[in-house]
Amino acid sequence: MTVTGEVSIREAPEESEGKRREEVGAEVWVEDAEGEENGESPSHLPFAPSSELPDTTTVDPSYIISLIRKLLPNNINKQSLNLSETSKVCPLEENKEAESISSKKLLDTEARCEGSINDHFGGQSYSSAPIYNGIGADSIKEDTGSDDQETGFIDEVNTWEDSGCILWDLSTSRTHAEFMVNNFMLEVLLASLHASISPRITEICLGILGNLTCHDVSSNAMTSIDGLIEAVVNQLYLDDSPCLSETFRLLSVALQGIGSTLWAKALLSEQACLRIIWIVGNTLNTILLEKSIDFLLTVINNKEVANVLLLPMIKLGLPNLVVNLLSCEMDNLDDENKPKRPSFLDPILCLVEALSSTECGSEITIPNEELCHLVCRVIKLNEKYEYTSSCVAAVVIIANLLVDEQHIASQLSQDHEFLKGLLETIPFVSDDPQARDALWCILEWLFALVAEPDIEISSLYRLVSLLLEKSSLIMDDLDGHQMEDSSHLNASNTGAIVRTLLRISCIIDGWIAQKNEMIEGTANVVDSEAKAERLRHYCKKYSSALSAPNV
Repeated sequence: MTVTGEVSIREAPEESEGKRREEVGAEVWVEDAEGEENGESPSHLPFAPSSELPDTTTVDPSYIISLIRKLLPNNINKQSLNLSETSKVCPLEENKEAESISSKKLLDTEARCEGSINDHFGGQSYSSAPIYNGIGADSIKEDTGSDDQETGFIDEVNTWEDSGCILWDLSTSRTHAEFMVNNFMLEVLLASLHASISPRITEICLGILGNLTCHDVSSNAMTSIDGLIEAVVNQLYLDDSPCLSETFRLLSVALQGIGSTLWAKALLSEQACLRIIWIVGNTLNTILLEKSIDFLLTVINNKEVANVLLLPMIKLGLPNLVVNLLSCEMDNLDDENKPKRPSFLDPILCLVEALSSTECGSEITIPNEELCHLVCRVIKLNEKYEYTSSCVAAVVIIANLLVDEQHIASQLSQDHEFLKGLLETIPFVSDDPQARDALWCILEWLFALVAEPDIEISSLYRLVSLLLEKSSLIMDDLDGHQMEDSSHLNASNTGAIVRTLLRISCIIDGWIAQKNEMIEGTANVVDSEAKAERLRHYCKKYSSALSAPNV
């Protein structure tokens, strides 16, 4: 099975970018011997863009191996490093039987891993708690030695970062990813995670692991490395946004793979679930918010993962978290004084929709009234064309909520602004059968609560004026789906449409009967009456065209 996921291209400091391009470019070659013999691919020509390179494009295996070796913790050994954890031998030894003719394995007879996971990254002692002192002189103890030692340490860390960033890029390729795994890349990254004293080093390790998780072979291999899953989960307790973003990206992809249950069980502890909920609810970093919401969507939408994680997270406050996210997002949209940032309305509503449609979600107390109020604010947005997909999701969410909370419908039936926004949403749901069905069901519930004999004349006039104003949207939608609505395969939605049209016709009849009692001297009464007659005739004609058994 091929795991679908987002492959990350690393971000790196500007000053080393040119150097990295030179290193990668110097080694990249296209295996096209026939073309070279015919002189069709001169070596002096520039390389083609990566999107245009054939599948045979690769990198010299010995170059990849040299990069992996530079990531070994004992490569940066000028300063002592004492781990608080119990040391254990790094499982990186020579595999002579698997050694190929064209390239050697990472750890051959000349360079065997003799250290342990307390090999050296620098002159700062590492404890079980994360250290965030950066890379450079600030991260070295004052008594570590001379300026030369500090300079050497910085150079070695920069070399590690350069090598790691190149591997981060190369790991987007399935071929390169499998080669890396076969040459102890996972073991090296695990050792590096344990020994890291720098958020940047940790971020690069997680970025490479995230890319490896996107490929089925390397993803499966990750589950067989002792301590790797636990080491990744432990990164959730960091306070560095880039590291957390890469952690959530990695987890989102891993939870979609064959080993998803193993990853889900590793996240099952109450401490881990509470930490995830806290991060999502408190981060101000837009990238981290995006990745963490993607993670929650993966948890809800993957049945196997949901069976393990969803109910515990719901009990620990996931519904309230989702409501708070939507509330904050709507406040940001409504407050013109707040600085603009990318909108997260779409992913948050996807999260709300996924949660509101789960069986676990309906068994746990969810603040449905507050949630419905917030989602209705989406329907009432004036700039609907900027939030079309959000409006579509909002319609489905409201329909789900009204199934369990029908008393909310009586409040919405008296909300003129909501009815106006709902009718304006009709064109957006035209191409989405599920959302269109949901919209017509909502209209049926709302109009069924409008009792024209008891309604005030002014309210009835406002309602009819609104129907006449949006009548073209109603008729365009029905004309565009006439054959579909007439099908017996769509009987449930057809019934909702017919009942809605009959209620509209009755409401117009009540308005016509009382039109003489309305505001006298209104110049538009005659014109409105003509429009009302046309809409009533259309509703009766269309509802009659749909077969009676569908009602």
